[in-house]
Amino acid sequence: MKPQKPISSKPKKKYRWLRLLFEILIIVAIIFTVRAWQQKDLVNGIAPSFQSVMLDGKTVNLEDYNGKPLLLHFWASWCPFCKFEESSLNDIQKDWPILTIAYQSGDKAEVIKHMKARSIEDWPTIVDQDSRLADLFGVKGVPTSYIIDGNGNIRFTEVGLTSGWGLRLRLWWAKNFKKEASTVSNQ
Repeated sequence: MKPQKPISSKPKKKYRWLRLLFEILIIVAIIFTVRAWQQKDLVNGIAPSFQSVMLDGKTVNLEDYNGKPLLLHFWASWCPFCKFEESSLNDIQKDWPILTIAYQSGDKAEVIKHMKARSIEDWPTIVDQDSRLADLFGVKGVPTSYIIDGNGNIRFTEVGLTSGWGLRLRLWWAKNFKKEASTVSNQ
């Protein structure tokens, strides 16, 4: 009787790594597909022009930010995911211009009350009780962020949770890598 050869574990290990890599690629593909679907209705190209009144009573429009990148951030008082981004936005506004829009979060008094309770009352904020601005930008869910460069071009959009460093990187990119002015806006 011949002695049997020991079974090698190398093919099994290689198979496990290939399977793991395949599973990771599937997960990444699903994430990118979902994100693309979430962002399909968002406006791109030149940011829509608007004029509105902030909580402090000042009139604001996008032209006020010409020459510098802007983080335009839609959030809601009822959104649990928006709360996770609050500290990042507090840090970002120390270095970059931000303009936040309280989406379907009640009237001015309710938004102010919520912002004081969350210690975010220093955010420059517009109340979008009737969803007029959200509709203008194609926003269907929150949080949604737009990075608008100094020429008024929407350079990046983000729906859902995003990291503070990711938003900072996009703002830096919009500042340092210029894009020619767009002539078409998908609305």
